[in-house]
Amino acid sequence: MIKDSNKSGLTIAIIPARGGSKEIPGKNLKHLNSSPLIAHTIRAARRSQLIDHVVVSSDDEEILAVSRANGAQAINRPDDLATDESPTEPVLEHVVTTLENEGKNIENVVLLQCTSPLRNEYDIDKAIRHFRDMKADSLLSVCRTHAFFWKKEKGTNRAKATYDYKNRPRRQDISPEDILYRENGAIYVTKRDILMNEHNRIGGNIAMYIMPKRFSLEIDSEFDFWLASEIMKSSEYLLPRIPSDSSK
Repeated sequence: MIKDSNKSGLTIAIIPARGGSKEIPGKNLKHLNSSPLIAHTIRAARRSQLIDHVVVSSDDEEILAVSRANGAQAINRPDDLATDESPTEPVLEHVVTTLENEGKNIENVVLLQCTSPLRNEYDIDKAIRHFRDMKADSLLSVCRTHAFFWKKEKGTNRAKATYDYKNRPRRQDISPEDILYRENGAIYVTKRDILMNEHNRIGGNIAMYIMPKRFSLEIDSEFDFWLASEIMKSSEYLLPRIPSDSSK
């Protein structure tokens, strides 16, 4: 269902959901509390005040059926876009092309991944408003991190710090300009023309929407499912997300 077809252009949500998953078989249909994982993202998108149309792209008939039952338009993904190696951008472009062939006028694309079920409609609407306020071409959701990162030196197994470990800063001493933000995969907003011309969800003038760490969980394992379930049981999860820049 399209909420407002009289606007200059639609803001659509695209939820990619392949049938295959190596780490957790049938992940997108696995129940998180009382609903399939994908249903949490569809419902958040449909409750958003700023998303006009919600679409799921999948190669799996059961996922497509569940998506329709939860109120999303279901688009069958071509096999060549449903492999383990398939990037996300061609999937988004396929959906945009399909909808435009149906006569829809698309202005912005919001990518919502099923693996971020703790992102809700409050986050989605705040992110879109921030995208508009910043006059951005694209936006990604992030969370703060105060972690110190290491990596292996090229060609060896020796550890190499990405910071000055001899002058390790205290968390409270890190200046605002030096705070790092981790891409959390929950929300991406992109102007239609940026996506279709640059073939990337990120481009042009880029904005960040800062989410709390506790709601930035990406589900990749059975433990993540358990943790997401426990977080969803908390009363705080049901409240509007304020402040959005919490680092907790």
